[in-house]
Amino acid sequence: MTADDRLIVALDVPNALDGLALTERLGDTVSFYKIGLGMLTGGGLALAQELKEEHGKRIFLDMKLFDIGATIEAAVRGLARFDLDFLTVHGDPYVVRAAREGAGDSDLKILAVTILTSLDREDLDGAQIRAGDIPGIVTERAARAFEAGAHGVISSPQEAHLIRALPQAEGKLIVTPGVRPAGADHGDQKRVMTPAQAIAAGADHVVVGRPIHKAPDPRLAVQGIVAELNSPQANFANG
Repeated sequence: MTADDRLIVALDVPNALDGLALTERLGDTVSFYKIGLGMLTGGGLALAQELKEEHGKRIFLDMKLFDIGATIEAAVRGLARFDLDFLTVHGDPYVVRAAREGAGDSDLKILAVTILTSLDREDLDGAQIRAGDIPGIVTERAARAFEAGAHGVISSPQEAHLIRALPQAEGKLIVTPGVRPAGADHGDQKRVMTPAQAIAAGADHVVVGRPIHKAPDPRLAVQGIVAELNSPQANFANG
């Protein structure tokens, strides 16, 4: 089958060896992988380079960087040398601006995290985040991140249609974790949609991890998701 790069497979496994084994099992069914903090000390950057340089895969490095501007700029400048495709930072405007400076004239796309898909209003209250409904906060953070120079944002699929409607979102990317095929366990995700629903809501890419790597047949799981991404149900409502 032909890989569909709207699907980003999250390599949420303990180390690079397990990650490489999964990518070999998936073969040409997947062209885009996400490597996150959980694998950073397990050879994640080395795996990113190997997948990129030796296998021609696209790489999304999900670091969710957050620090003072100078540190963000330096960190992103170093990561940009790895020829990656996407990198996440927190969506605070000063963080986004610093990340763009660090990325320089590289092809690295800076994606701003709005509100994590594992959080609900009760979680935000516990973190003393200002009052208001999550869709409104996510949309406002997305708009400010775009204005600060983000190439795209990370949000739950439930907010994708609101972000896509923003004037600032023209030409920008929306990447949605919190995506689960119908019938799959939601795990720790609280704001979820199916792959088709996420694309129909305006997402450019969906990120799926556990429903693939924990499946009895990961390759078959990918094929099912790709089929859903190409189904009539995935037609963007405003497209």
